[in-house]
Amino acid sequence: MEMSLFFFYPVQREVAVMSNQTQAERGGAVQAVYEWLEALGTAIIIAMVLFTFVIRVNEVRGDSMLPNYTEGTRVIVQTLGYRPAAGDVVVIDATHTPLDEFVIKRVIATEGQTVDFDAFGTVLVDGEPLDESAYLAGVETYAYDLEFPQTVPEGCVFVLGDNRGASTDSRSADLGMVDARYVVGKVQLAFGG
Repeated sequence: MEMSLFFFYPVQREVAVMSNQTQAERGGAVQAVYEWLEALGTAIIIAMVLFTFVIRVNEVRGDSMLPNYTEGTRVIVQTLGYRPAAGDVVVIDATHTPLDEFVIKRVIATEGQTVDFDAFGTVLVDGEPLDESAYLAGVETYAYDLEFPQTVPEGCVFVLGDNRGASTDSRSADLGMVDARYVVGKVQLAFGG
């Protein structure tokens, strides 16, 4: 009988050692999975904060910004710390207006500036013709339902689409002067479309 215990003892001890190693390996694997999930959770939270408060991705719908931004173009919009400036392309929350959507337009004038149009459709800001050759194919005449000249009120911006003949913008009572609080942010990058 002693002989059989002698033979089984090392086997039982080896099983116990292997069992402890297996538990340690499982514990290490569980720890690795926990650390991976923790890193993933942190990354998701950072991405949510980033895409909620710092940048947004929007898709262009419509043709009011042709030829520069076509239907389906995705734009990355800087939201945090942005103050509207003339010439910037911005996304505007117009869900509180008859347009009832987010729109993309170009800032033409800011508070205190006077906007007018000459007989040929050239935009005048503070009496001076605006050089729009960098983003317009040519000057076109267009209809609008507001009276000009107009001075941009405090805290507002005057915006126009690049495709003036197909843009509902600050020339229309449907949008009018845009309260800067509804400017979501500045377009920093465009892709696709």
